[in-house]
Amino acid sequence: MKLKIGLRKPVLFLLFVTVLAPILLYTDNLSSFSSSSPRADFVQDIPTFTFTGDTRQLNLLPQDTGTSKPLKEPVRIVYSEGVANSSHEDDSRKIRQLQDVSESIPKVESVDEHKMSRDMKRENPSLRSSHRVNVRESVTTEGKTENNADRKGMGNAIVLYLKDQLIRAKVYLSLTATRNNAHFIRELRQRIKETQRALGDATKDSELPKNAIEKSKAMDQTLAKGQQIQDDCAAIVKKLRAMLHSTEEQLKVHRKQAMFLTQLTAKTLPKGLHCLPLRLSTEYYTSNYSVQQFPNQEKLDNPQLYHYAIFSDNVLATAVVVNSTVSHAKLDAFLQDPSSHVFHIVTDRLNYAAMRMWFLANPPGKATIEVQNVEEFTWLNSSYSPVLKQLDSPSMRDYYFKTHRAAGDSNLKFRNPKYLSILNHLRFYLPQIFPKLKKVIFLDDDTVVQKDLTGLWSIDLKGNVNGAVETCGESFHRFDRYLNFSHPLISKKFDPRACGWAYGMNVFDLDEWKRQNITEVYHTWQKLNHDRQLWKLGTLPPGLITFWKRTYPIDRSWHVLGLGYNPNVNQREIERAAVIHYNGNMKPWLEIGMPKYRKYWAKYVDYDQYFTLSPKASKHVVAYFSKSSLKIGNY
Repeated sequence: MKLKIGLRKPVLFLLFVTVLAPILLYTDNLSSFSSSSPRADFVQDIPTFTFTGDTRQLNLLPQDTGTSKPLKEPVRIVYSEGVANSSHEDDSRKIRQLQDVSESIPKVESVDEHKMSRDMKRENPSLRSSHRVNVRESVTTEGKTENNADRKGMGNAIVLYLKDQLIRAKVYLSLTATRNNAHFIRELRQRIKETQRALGDATKDSELPKNAIEKSKAMDQTLAKGQQIQDDCAAIVKKLRAMLHSTEEQLKVHRKQAMFLTQLTAKTLPKGLHCLPLRLSTEYYTSNYSVQQFPNQEKLDNPQLYHYAIFSDNVLATAVVVNSTVSHAKLDAFLQDPSSHVFHIVTDRLNYAAMRMWFLANPPGKATIEVQNVEEFTWLNSSYSPVLKQLDSPSMRDYYFKTHRAAGDSNLKFRNPKYLSILNHLRFYLPQIFPKLKKVIFLDDDTVVQKDLTGLWSIDLKGNVNGAVETCGESFHRFDRYLNFSHPLISKKFDPRACGWAYGMNVFDLDEWKRQNITEVYHTWQKLNHDRQLWKLGTLPPGLITFWKRTYPIDRSWHVLGLGYNPNVNQREIERAAVIHYNGNMKPWLEIGMPKYRKYWAKYVDYDQYFTLSPKASKHVVAYFSKSSLKIGNY
């Protein structure tokens, strides 16, 4: 017994030395520890643990309970990638700014914040790479999140998440298990209405109302209930596939409707432009203009002059082509007379008087003008021209005007009635229209001339008939996009990858045309295409065939296309182009024309010209430009 009592003291001493002494020494060292850095910096460097939204300091460290100011919670600062604070002064300034803003932000729970961020990343993987900053910021000690200053720089992440919630909610509305729960369905429909109201037409997070986050959290809670009711992933996937298929079908319908409306708009002449030729025709026949003649008629057949051919029933568009060409025309050393530029205009019977009236009242400088009526070309009849015979056929009329059959055509642009006009096909009869000329520049009425074109007459076409700009920079401008290569007549004769070219600004050698009998080649192919199996309607497909291996490519700067359908035409190419072409549906005189391209056309529409007409005629034109999107401003 005495031996045990004697051993107790050494054991207690060893226990004190090995266990209690190190604890006392370590605690004493920590209590006497002092740092050279400010306490705010020291506290920010110590990690914290977060439990259910509470932030607690490490228990190992003693808290400062002296008379110094209590420590404030660290303020959240989100830095962009590669940016760091350079000084404590900058930190303090940013902290004060964020504190002022964050006071008005509603509090949310930290667990919900992290959950929403994880859900958004899981449902929208692209957000991880597109947004370096999380949709919601890190949790603070008081549970405050989401200040408005940070939301402005977050793009549309919250908008996308709200839309995703609506999709998931609609899925639950249609599932059998959730439909049987009336209480859940009522709650879900209420959440959908609230989310839709909060989302509105917003496309950016900054456009959302302040309660958008609360509505999103409420929706998340309701969706979580739905997940508990319906946890069958296979049923959800099946429903999502059905919704996707339905959406794709609706998209196809809307695209077809949009195409139809675009084609309808392109075919419809605005009221102002419709009234203009009517007023011009009335004034032409009620005044002495009907007996007047254009000057310099003796120059119409002079092959030594510069001749331009324009076939159009649009008075204003034709005037722009003529005005823009004359304003840039230069006189060479041999032809000092401005009347050496001769414009041959061919129109239809309805617009013949209006076209003559316009250019008689508004002569384009001293240039020579000729206006002809296509109905007066007695040689152009159905017995001579197969295309004219086809255009007059009942099957062709039925093709255009029977809507129940037109609905089956996938490409509505070929049903534009402009293809019924013989004016569109006159370009294949140039030697017959101008038998005494050697070379002609053909211009469409939807072009604008920006530079002198006299250099085109000096281009050597090297035995070819047609000089044109090639358009094979993109795949859809090759032969296989215009011709039916499943037909043996096409597949044996032509190359499907051959480069196409553009109508709109072309140089035609009429002597070579006659020698190679181009018009007869055109007639032959038109007869073969009587059932429209070789190509659809239009003039470019038969042009590609007729001038196959007879076209000389000229420099692209002579002719830039796409201003009637392509919003991304290179600006530098437009500025340096000799001729710009509004090919497509978005003509500059229509309201659907692209405003950024309309200015090039509009500056050749001179208001002063309209007031040379009677007050009634000028009133309709000026009213059209002032009330529609064609308002020109200073021009």
